[in-house]
Amino acid sequence: MKKGITKTFRGFSLGVSSLMLTIPAACDLSGGSGTGGSNTGSSCSDELAAVLNVTCAQFEEAYIKASNTDTDDYFGLVALSGDTLAVGAPGEAGRATGVNGNQADNSAPGSGAVYVFTRSGGTWSQQAYIKASNTDSGDTFGSAIALSGDTLAVGAWREAGSSTGVNGGRQDDNSAERSGAVYVFTRTGSIWSQQAYIKASNAEAGDEFGYSIALSGDTLAVGTRLEGSSAKGVNRSESDNGAPSSGAVYVFTRSGGIWRQQAYLKASNTESGDEFGSPIALYGDTLAVGAHRESSSARGVNGSESNNNAKSSGAVYVFTRSGGTWRQQAYLKAFNTDANDYFGTSIAISGDTLAVGAQQESSSATGVNGSQDDNSAPLSGAVYVFTRSGGTWSRQAYLKASNTDSRDIFSYQIALSGDTLAVSAANEGSSAKGVNGSQRDNSAPGSGAVYLFTRSGGIWRQQAYLKASNTDKGDVFANIALSGRTLAVGALEGSSAQGINGNQSDNGAPRSGAVYIRRIAP
Repeated sequence: MKKGITKTFRGFSLGVSSLMLTIPAACDLSGGSGTGGSNTGSSCSDELAAVLNVTCAQFEEAYIKASNTDTDDYFGLVALSGDTLAVGAPGEAGRATGVNGNQADNSAPGSGAVYVFTRSGGTWSQQAYIKASNTDSGDTFGSAIALSGDTLAVGAWREAGSSTGVNGGRQDDNSAERSGAVYVFTRTGSIWSQQAYIKASNAEAGDEFGYSIALSGDTLAVGTRLEGSSAKGVNRSESDNGAPSSGAVYVFTRSGGIWRQQAYLKASNTESGDEFGSPIALYGDTLAVGAHRESSSARGVNGSESNNNAKSSGAVYVFTRSGGTWRQQAYLKAFNTDANDYFGTSIAISGDTLAVGAQQESSSATGVNGSQDDNSAPLSGAVYVFTRSGGTWSRQAYLKASNTDSRDIFSYQIALSGDTLAVSAANEGSSAKGVNGSQRDNSAPGSGAVYLFTRSGGIWRQQAYLKASNTDKGDVFANIALSGRTLAVGALEGSSAQGINGNQSDNGAPRSGAVYIRRIAP
């Protein structure tokens, strides 16, 4: 039976009004400067340097499209490592398998693809077009991606193989619908090749292994949000389905080019429907796992896990590894836990700092550490920052958009690098373009925005409000990755351009997708 493809990847949902942040004037990268949204043709102001430490010319480094742009390809799921960018297009329809095959055949709708780009001297070029080794319609290869140096991991959560473990069984068996798979590729010189085909050790139809992935050096973590074991903690029994959709995370390590499973992780309070593992983040020996449907009414760090008084309030579990052994270090909740806030829908970790998004949090506060006590802006969203000292986690900041509005979904995605945090709002509706344009209108619903925050002396401040250079309603400028001074933002943009820095002005290929590369201050 032909597998369908969900048209709304990663929960795109779209709606929107606003406030104004007092920071330097707008910089419209499409050719004008001023209030955002209108292209006056005047040159871009170097007031941008006061905000991001770069000139306007430096800031917008590239506008990237697929080499085979097509409607509904959803190109724009991003991973970034140094001068390498990987972009997933889970709706791409190519029938090819492996690396750099034929891109012209569209006979496998929703099979998915990943495109790799590299930068040299500020110039980006496409290095590879990557497909699964067992390409099949509807597998959504590229719906989750992770990149670390010369290693790329790609999730295909609708893949249907019934094998288990690493490189086991036949890949052309489709008897376990939506069991999911992860493919690992490595680069030698400029050549990419597949290194491993990975399945869960207890692969089962409907588990969606590969829905989320995280990669750090020789360690790969894979989330399986609908896995159903009732086990709790680390390396317990995987054999029952007593807690449907409780979720699990599998950790794999590589030695001598060979991947092996190291750990099978469950929540300390496993329960049906919690979806533990829907987002994950990995930094060295620390792994953070979200369970946005967890329902305890606890607040803060290591509160009681034993009640279900705040349905779908959400939680995050922090695990650490020592000598190859994983253990749970912390159980984190929002500072203002409330039912249906979905704390843990997005996560980012860098060193001893952890940022957690709650997409459905509803406070009308704006900026940093505002009042958390009202629910007058439903689904506006929030981000909570925690820091670790020794082995103890504590709260550091509560972040909201500078133009908080109902249904904006601030924290749709978050990315963290040192003292810089990027937060996207998938449904934000301003028609502004470029940097720090007017936030006061909602004439482009669902266009999306990204907010940059920086930390100094433990204090977080919003540094910039970013929009696409060709803002348009429904573009969802919101998929983000951050590496050093480089920010990549993916969008469901509809231009029919192909390759690097093509024409942004048409909408001839709806939902084909695009990526915008922005250079920011160190």
